[in-house]
Amino acid sequence: MKRYIILLAMLLAIGASAKAQGEKKYSVYAVGFYNLENLFDTCHDAGKNDYEYLPDGSMKWNGMKYSNKLRNMARVLADMGTDLLPNVGCTLIGVSEVENAKALTDLTAQEALAPRGYKYCHTEGEDARGVDCALLYNPRLFTVRNVKLLPYVQTLEKDSAYKTRGFLTVSGTLAGEHVTVIVAHLPSRFNGSFYRELGARQIKAIKDSLIQEDPQVKVIVMGDMNDDPMNRSMAVELGGKREISEVGEGDMYNPWWNTLKSGKGTLFYNGSWNLFDQIILSPSLICRDGKKDYSTLKYLRHQIFSRDYLFQQEGRYKGTPKRTHAGGVWLNGYSDHLPTIVYLVKQQNKR
Repeated sequence: MKRYIILLAMLLAIGASAKAQGEKKYSVYAVGFYNLENLFDTCHDAGKNDYEYLPDGSMKWNGMKYSNKLRNMARVLADMGTDLLPNVGCTLIGVSEVENAKALTDLTAQEALAPRGYKYCHTEGEDARGVDCALLYNPRLFTVRNVKLLPYVQTLEKDSAYKTRGFLTVSGTLAGEHVTVIVAHLPSRFNGSFYRELGARQIKAIKDSLIQEDPQVKVIVMGDMNDDPMNRSMAVELGGKREISEVGEGDMYNPWWNTLKSGKGTLFYNGSWNLFDQIILSPSLICRDGKKDYSTLKYLRHQIFSRDYLFQQEGRYKGTPKRTHAGGVWLNGYSDHLPTIVYLVKQQNKR
């Protein structure tokens, strides 16, 4: 309730300012990201190391567990964005750690999610385990122009045979404007920072090429970065700045930096919070110099999406995200990550 009041207050403030200039109306759009933590079906995909998520695998992954996982993920995805948009939810949701198109089809057909009418963009990637990124979208609000999966390019000869997740790049139209979303899942921390920094440089190159092609495009980079906002991959290689006033040509705005500094995060590890799940914005999406100009699509605010059901309610790990498995034990939970959301706003055209 407190989150809703804060969000409503922000919109009322915009409205109050607008009344001083004449009556204006605004449309708000929620854009989210969620790491689904191993949304595998129960069948083997040829060439993929998905054996632990088979009925005879170490996770004993069967139809009952898969059905519960789908239902739990659908509940979260349907609730995302409803603090401010209770009847609409998110227009766009990037997801990671989903095995294939079948899992996405089963997910979007769930009872909790089906009324949203989500479609999805997905291209099968080269990840060794078979986990991919995808983008769910509301076709009533977002029209897809094109979809590309750009590969993560290894630069070290010793890594040439190793394949990891690429960068799902979806261009479309939102609120009458050209918007492109890049969904990423950078290499694990077990691999060392070099690989995430390399991935961030590649994301920046994609973003820069998009803006060179169309200087008016609104670019949203989202994903599980396996790094915090202040780590080199995000702050230097991608150019994600902490404050809007710091964003220069070629940079991006990363609102999650201050969120983590305030003690809030999206995953809990070794006694502290990290914030790997970030949604980062190109300069065209921010209002500069304190000017609240919403004549084009602009950033309004952001939030870590939180519900009581997403957390352990008792025991040693009380207050941390409730996972699907922990220590090899099935918990019938959700994910080891919490979702993130940014809200975008645009003044409606007069009719």
